[in-house]
Amino acid sequence: MRRFLLSLALVFCATGLFAQIENSQVNGSFQVDGQYYMIDDAIGITQDYMLQKGVPQFGLNGFGKINYSLGNFNAGIRYEAYLPPMSGYDKKLEGCGIANYFASYDNGTIGVTLGDIYDQFGNGFIFRTYEEWSLGFDNSLRGMRAIYRPAQGVTLKGVYGKQRYYWAPYGASESRGIVRGIDGEWDLNQSISSMSSSKFRASIGGGFVSKYQKNTNPTYNIPENVGAFAGRINLGYGRFAFTTEYAHKINDPSDFNNYIYKEGQALLSSLSYSQKGFGVILQVKRVDNMSFKSDYQGKENDLDINFIPPINYTHTHSLPAMYSYSTQPLGEMAAQLQVNYTIPKGTIIGGKYGTKITLDFSQVNDIQREYFQNDVDGGYNGTLGYKSDFFAVSDDIFYRDFNIEIERRLGKKWKVIAQYINLLYDMEVIEDHPNAPEVNANIAFVDLSYRITNKQSIRLELQHLWDDITKGNSNCEEYSHLIEEEADLFKKRGNWAAALLEYSIGGKWFVSVADKYNYGNPIEANRNHYYTASVGFIKESTRITLTGGRQSEGMVCVGGVCRVVPASSGFSLSITTSF
Repeated sequence: MRRFLLSLALVFCATGLFAQIENSQVNGSFQVDGQYYMIDDAIGITQDYMLQKGVPQFGLNGFGKINYSLGNFNAGIRYEAYLPPMSGYDKKLEGCGIANYFASYDNGTIGVTLGDIYDQFGNGFIFRTYEEWSLGFDNSLRGMRAIYRPAQGVTLKGVYGKQRYYWAPYGASESRGIVRGIDGEWDLNQSISSMSSSKFRASIGGGFVSKYQKNTNPTYNIPENVGAFAGRINLGYGRFAFTTEYAHKINDPSDFNNYIYKEGQALLSSLSYSQKGFGVILQVKRVDNMSFKSDYQGKENDLDINFIPPINYTHTHSLPAMYSYSTQPLGEMAAQLQVNYTIPKGTIIGGKYGTKITLDFSQVNDIQREYFQNDVDGGYNGTLGYKSDFFAVSDDIFYRDFNIEIERRLGKKWKVIAQYINLLYDMEVIEDHPNAPEVNANIAFVDLSYRITNKQSIRLELQHLWDDITKGNSNCEEYSHLIEEEADLFKKRGNWAAALLEYSIGGKWFVSVADKYNYGNPIEANRNHYYTASVGFIKESTRITLTGGRQSEGMVCVGGVCRVVPASSGFSLSITTSF
């Protein structure tokens, strides 16, 4: 803790020095998240559990960063500390030091960045580096990026370097592969004067990325150079828009795909229409063996070179968020249809202020596979693995979500949001829980807010989840053998009820109390309340929040990338600010 605070002090001292340079600008931010963990036998947080899971008595995650700019020059640095990391974060994060730095120059025609790079080609199918603090995820590329804009609307880009892997050094002897990539984009409306004011809009782009990693595997002949390419088209006319991107990756056997030599591919297409008060979007996606890591031994989300974007609805309320979907890079076929409509104000249904309605349906299936057999060991490791027709869809459903949301102002002071969700969730695939029964659930919530005065407001949130695992069978006899043998599969199953009450004062202070009750869990010992109380202060860009209570086991997902959050009990403090 002392090292972390000392480093932050140095950061702010440096800020004062930079700020004295004429015409320069300095901005930055810092965040500290700390949690004190307590034993809570009622929800299974025993001393033995904490020792077994490596849960610390106190966890601390923090960072401080500064960005400096002067004309065409920019530079930045970020300091991180995990002393130790909070529960649910990878233990390899433990430590502190300078995790990120960069310097760049861009005059509008040529741009060069040295250091740690965050960037993306297209949708990210072949390249995306980014950082997500809430997940403890950072796959930044340390090296060089060059950008060249030879003409209006034309951008060429190249990247080279090694990805971050927690605190591992970047030395030449380190086993991570070297990532190299080029990308180009041409906006026809900017380049062609006759199209500058046209209703027709068009841009095309494409890229190529390769990794080089020396093969040290004693069993398989791992390709040392693996390449992937992608092409994309964006078209629009008036209120219509169409985008599509296709990616292909050559054979890339790895620990993640069980060392098969099948090539990978991905496709994402989107068609949309929008006008005032109405919008509709249809998206389809196919992914087949598109895990792409800079180390063929990489696990889970480690060292991902690419990113598979999700196309399902993002839920933020606590009960539907328990079953958030995590994209499956080894294979999925997905579709989403969303319709947004605002019933005009002044009508019977629209009311005085209008009523917003959102309908959304998304479904993710597995792809259909025809496996090759390995005569040596009966498996498919070391072979092409399988073949799959591009449009072949499996009957196995990973995820399905149908929801309808209604938002309406009931007056100058009242506002209500109501939503109904029908959900199917394959826990065995998404959370890697073998033999886990799939989740079939209905969820409803009402979010009601009332503005008492210009400086005071109150918000009430009521939620309920009906899990079909208990429907007409409260003792869950069908799964009694699993309950006895693998009780962990049922920690968050069954019906839930949740409520939250929040009071805000002057836009600066807020207090809230909440409870989630797993009253319908098929295991009586798991029918627990998960109560929390929070108090917070907000002033300009500074936010301080103190929370105490219980946290249920679940998943935290951002953009289809997820981490497991174990159950916990205790107190947490979060401080964020920017300048």
